[in-house]
Amino acid sequence: MAGLKNKLLSTYLKTVDYVVPVLKDSKFKETGVITPEEFVAAGDHLVHHCPSWSWMAGDKDKARPFLPADKQYLETKNVPCLRRCKQMELPDEGETIHDDLGEGDWVEPHINLGALTDKVRDLTLDSKASATKAAADDDDDDDGEAVDIEDYDEEGLEEDDPATLSKPEASAAAEAGTDNLLHTRTYDLHITYDKYYQTPRLWLFGYNEKNQPLTVEEMYEDISQDHANKTVTVENHPHLPPPPRASVHPCRHAEVMKKIVETVAEGGGEVGVHSYLLIFLKFVQAVMPTIDYDFTREFSM
Repeated sequence: MAGLKNKLLSTYLKTVDYVVPVLKDSKFKETGVITPEEFVAAGDHLVHHCPSWSWMAGDKDKARPFLPADKQYLETKNVPCLRRCKQMELPDEGETIHDDLGEGDWVEPHINLGALTDKVRDLTLDSKASATKAAADDDDDDDGEAVDIEDYDEEGLEEDDPATLSKPEASAAAEAGTDNLLHTRTYDLHITYDKYYQTPRLWLFGYNEKNQPLTVEEMYEDISQDHANKTVTVENHPHLPPPPRASVHPCRHAEVMKKIVETVAEGGGEVGVHSYLLIFLKFVQAVMPTIDYDFTREFSM
């Protein structure tokens, strides 16, 4: 039933997209939505801090006139997915099913807002600390080369992440010449601007270990089962030809971002609109917890 509702909603949104005006004035702090210009600015910020992401032009016939021709959407490719969601025990506490939105059953991801805003603050502090350290190093040796961000310590994540720990086992098995290999799926991820909801929208398309496209059913194995076919639906990409791709529905993105902005402000901080996509990628991670795309470490708010 949810699938039928989502198909009807998709058809409706395609129709109204032609008459909905493009957002001109910034309402980021008030409602959590962004203009196309703010989307481009946030995309430039993401590409700068996470070079695995890049701008794409897409199909010229599908180009949106309110976006630059060479910046229609963002893409990152070959993102690893080492485990299926069923291999993880995810609590369903804090997740709410909404069936009164006129938009089908939509499961609100379990987001520990306090923890997320703490991460935002920590990232800000880390950025300031790094800037202070860089300034001190610069005083000691003005002629030294700039420190590459990739040389920084990864804060012990490799030791704590079970997905990371499984990689050496696969390499050892390969060297031993056994068939006990870790079969890794990969995903291509795209971020587009949704004109109707005035927010970013995440799209994903997966491949198996032989680089063959995954079926819809197989991709749903990598989506939290509480969100499959509800928060996540399969639709045609706005900038590319078929096949359809899985997408995280954007109907609640603005609301979640507004809560984050307000919570950070209550703590004396401020979220700049240029950081929108960096934070966006963190809160949608709850929908696809085994797709390891979030490589952000330090950035300035």
